[in-house]
Amino acid sequence: MAITAALVKELRERTGSGMMECKKALVETDGDIDAAIENMRKSGLAKADKKAGRTAAEGMIVVKKSDDSKKLVMVEVNCETDFVTKGDDFNNFASAVAEAVLANMPADMDALQAVTMADGVSIADSLKAMIAKIGENMSVRRFATFETSNGHLASYLHGGRIGVVVEMEGGDEALARDVAMHVAASRPQCVSEADVDADVIEKEKAIFSAQAAESGKPAEIIEKMVVGRINKFLKEITLLGQPFVKDPDQTVEKLLGGASASVIRFERLEVGEGIEKKVENFADEVMAQVKG
Repeated sequence: MAITAALVKELRERTGSGMMECKKALVETDGDIDAAIENMRKSGLAKADKKAGRTAAEGMIVVKKSDDSKKLVMVEVNCETDFVTKGDDFNNFASAVAEAVLANMPADMDALQAVTMADGVSIADSLKAMIAKIGENMSVRRFATFETSNGHLASYLHGGRIGVVVEMEGGDEALARDVAMHVAASRPQCVSEADVDADVIEKEKAIFSAQAAESGKPAEIIEKMVVGRINKFLKEITLLGQPFVKDPDQTVEKLLGGASASVIRFERLEVGEGIEKKVENFADEVMAQVKG
């Protein structure tokens, strides 16, 4: 069967693959477009499996909010290079994943993988197809979901690399967004001192006690020094104890109190946080991409 330009064009539109790849697939199936699509999918999944071990520490944070402002989700989608994050394919995929998460509100990562996207394909299968198409390892690494009946949900995105969502009661959405911006900048670990794990406090207390003991001061003075350092530590790591980033003369706790507001919870995601990145020079990176 003759492989016409129209046939190649149709296969490109249905798969998003390159012209030469489509023509080759059609030649192998003697013009059977459905068989060509099936073979390309099998080949794509095999390519995706080969790339699964490569480090994907770049990417973007995507936030989506429901029309009634009662639900909000934040998703981190990763790839290998910053270059890929600039492309429409990656951006559209990340946005579609976030939309699917918003529509389904999955409970965990296993549930997320099975979520069906708008095109009827699961996130897991769509991810494999994107890996094959883009030529880099990718992952939907983590996500956070928020839902409220009478509170405020606000988000802040910094360059697509840092995302924060805040759930707040009282106040207004503008205040909640200011708090989200503060969380992005100041990186609190939790809302209040009550949320700090007792083991963390004991560990810090042991460190401070050992440091203070070297001063040679009396035990009662050392105890006061340790208490002072613990209090300072707790203010540094808790949202309520930190100086508000827009007005360092007042704490976030004082800011919220003035508006009769309280923060229920927050989530802060930063692209690649905690992933050990492999260091490569640019020339090697380009050659790795060329070789696939």
